Amino acid sequence: MKSKTGVLLINLGTPDSPSVSDVRSYLSQFLNDPRVIDIPWLLRKILVNLIIVPFRAPKSAKIYQKLWTANGSPLLYYSERVKTLLDDSLGDDYEVHLAMRYKNPSIPAVLETMRKKHYEKIIVLPMFPQYASASTGSALEEVMRVLRTWWVIPEVKFISQYYDHPLFIEAFAERGRKYNIADYDHVLFSYHGLPERQVDKVYDEGACKDHDCEHSITEDNQYCYKATCYATTRLLAAKLNIPAEKYTVCFQSRLDKKWLMPFSDEVVRQCGDKGMKKILAFSPAFTADCLETIIEIGDEYQEIFHEHGGEKVQLVESLNDSALWIDCLRDLVKGH
Repeated sequence: MKSKTGVLLINLGTPDSPSVSDVRSYLSQFLNDPRVIDIPWLLRKILVNLIIVPFRAPKSAKIYQKLWTANGSPLLYYSERVKTLLDDSLGDDYEVHLAMRYKNPSIPAVLETMRKKHYEKIIVLPMFPQYASASTGSALEEVMRVLRTWWVIPEVKFISQYYDHPLFIEAFAERGRKYNIADYDHVLFSYHGLPERQVDKVYDEGACKDHDCEHSITEDNQYCYKATCYATTRLLAAKLNIPAEKYTVCFQSRLDKKWLMPFSDEVVRQCGDKGMKKILAFSPAFTADCLETIIEIGDEYQEIFHEHGGEKVQLVESLNDSALWIDCLRDLVKGH
């Protein structure tokens, strides 16, 4: 009998519920990851467990309560939809599984299910288009940590990034075409932020600022998160005929001034101060709508823009369970 190929989709994760205790548990697991907060172990434990999580969990729980729907967490809901649709699309030779890097369904639990299936091959596909150590790197490291305990390790293929895949670009462009871009004063391509030091670690010599990451992809910067974010933007802007002077690449969710710039909230503020009234905002680092898109861009940036004279920040819906996104994932899997 022909063996099937197991496909493991991985997304970031979400609290099990918007309760304070579940949010606290999620934040604790997330922020204690050394790839997320890359500082010495003891300092990270003190900072996360004694300062950040105790103070942040109650506030974050209120935000998650706003985010939660009748279907629960949007990120988990759409990730599960993608798993089902991709499984149907790939046919009988494949079985698709879904895990979250943090909380449930957990990578160890899902991999244990997959181990018992005795797959001839496993394809690991994180749902992060641009590689970053804190997202893709962390997910792949956790998979490898579990796999190294298996007595029988099958052929394993890792897909590290696909920021320039034609179907990924077309899927986001399709979302953008729902809006008449000419009606907007400016377009934001807002990506999740990272500390500059994490981006610099990609390079054996020099730093990100030495590699012209805003304008080109080279052998040296092909895994630089900043470079691939700019590359995704150039491809999307070309696909949608958005001139360079009408858009800005920016980075959201920063913790301090030493993160990738420009900061999205400051760009929104500046757009309002310049008299702009309507902004269209893409967030192409997120393939499923979540707190960072629905709340941070859709609510918080709208409030900032309004305070500075603007009228509307229009969030472009993420890929979620779109047909082109499923086509993209199918092509990635079958290409490996």
